[in-house]
Amino acid sequence: MYQDRLTGPFRSLPKAGERNRAVWTALMPRRGRAAFRFAISAALATADLLAIALVGLCIEGGYYYGLTGELLPLKASLSLQLSGLVGGTVLLTNLVREEYSIENYLAQRQHLKRTATLWLMAWAAALVIGFATKTTNDFSRVVALVFFFAGLPAMLAVRGSMVWLVRRSVTPASASVSRIHLVGYEEDIARFYENNDADELGLRVIGTSYLRRPEPQADADSRQALLSEDLELAVSVVRFLRPDDVFVLVPWAETRDVERCIDAFLRVPAALHLRPGGMLDRFPDLQITRVGRLNGLNIGRRPLTVAEVMMKRCLDVTLALIALILLAPLLAAVGVLIKLDSPGPVFFRQRRYGFNQQAFGVFKFRSMKTETNAVFKQASRVDSRITRVGAVLRRTNIDELPQLLNVITGEMSLVGPRPHALAHDRSFERRIALYARRHNVKPGITGWAQVNGFRGETLTDADMEKRVQADLHYIDNWSIWLDLKIMVQTVISPRAYKNAF
Repeated sequence: MYQDRLTGPFRSLPKAGERNRAVWTALMPRRGRAAFRFAISAALATADLLAIALVGLCIEGGYYYGLTGELLPLKASLSLQLSGLVGGTVLLTNLVREEYSIENYLAQRQHLKRTATLWLMAWAAALVIGFATKTTNDFSRVVALVFFFAGLPAMLAVRGSMVWLVRRSVTPASASVSRIHLVGYEEDIARFYENNDADELGLRVIGTSYLRRPEPQADADSRQALLSEDLELAVSVVRFLRPDDVFVLVPWAETRDVERCIDAFLRVPAALHLRPGGMLDRFPDLQITRVGRLNGLNIGRRPLTVAEVMMKRCLDVTLALIALILLAPLLAAVGVLIKLDSPGPVFFRQRRYGFNQQAFGVFKFRSMKTETNAVFKQASRVDSRITRVGAVLRRTNIDELPQLLNVITGEMSLVGPRPHALAHDRSFERRIALYARRHNVKPGITGWAQVNGFRGETLTDADMEKRVQADLHYIDNWSIWLDLKIMVQTVISPRAYKNAF
């Protein structure tokens, strides 16, 4: 049989070993990236463990030196055992929920809330284990107590530092970032670039495939042929660039086009994602959830879970009772001053909307002159109805203290959106989007809006919109720590007294 020499292109084909290496390179195109990301995650986990161990060791060492005047022998340290137990719980929990991923540190997440909650859980686990093993008496109660209160600030300081370092170091040019390819119509891709910054997203866009819009008069076959041509070219580009992720930006309303994009890009070795227009930007915490056997895209949960409602209620009742007992002399003195200043009752009660728009009567110290058959009018900065004592009460927020009774009865909370007059509620609900969502939680004596200066007279819809945005921020980011922070700021922050009159 005659056999000619191989032509040039065939002679240049790679050998078997080279072909195998090329295949593995295609399967794992960025092994260095994976190693780099693993190293960062390991460093984040190590930072948490070292912070816990060092705090415990320093506290125990200081306590031992104060008692004996000598340095603590490392082999005699019991805090390392406690640190190992607490740190191990923190580490395992964070590994399970993928807390040490770069994406988590880049995201605008509630690191304070998550870290504080985990710290409490870790100590609860340590107490349970200590009780079960009968080893709680082995540890100094002073060391354990100081460790508990000092460890959380240390954890938060480390977490804040690591978040800052990750966000500074992870740029589009970093080896650790995800390489993505965008696919969509021109207007959708343009909108993506307008609303997103690669530096903040922690990724690098390495390619873009634009799908052409068919002419309005084109028939179905022509539309299908045009899209098929564009998708074939896009798939070829994706195979050549080998991105980590492909994002299809075609709006979900165009179901057929989305389905064809899915069918096309499922054939390439890259993670495939859908972004339905701007909806994901409006709801940043979207997730797929299952209720019974039904799957759905969850865009919002109940404002508070059952456990959170119970926790908040316990805090409200406890602090409200303590406040009523401690402030009883002040409340009595204010009542006497009101009676001496002007005729009328000490307390003023007005109907407001509470949780789920259920009406209730809110208590206040009377700060205005008594008027019969008066039409409701919002108080202004220069209002002749305000009494001399009332002016002082309003500037110092003392007129709100009787609402502690509403807290005890369960109609209000210490912290929450401030209840407005019924006339205002009905008016603003028609004019401001999501205004009524304020009623998804109990109203409060003070709130996030008040400590940020959004209080007093609302002359325009823009004034009320700022207040509503602050209230919705509180609802979406609630935690016990946020409640305590707002209570402290209500007393000491100058902004909490802004626009008070």
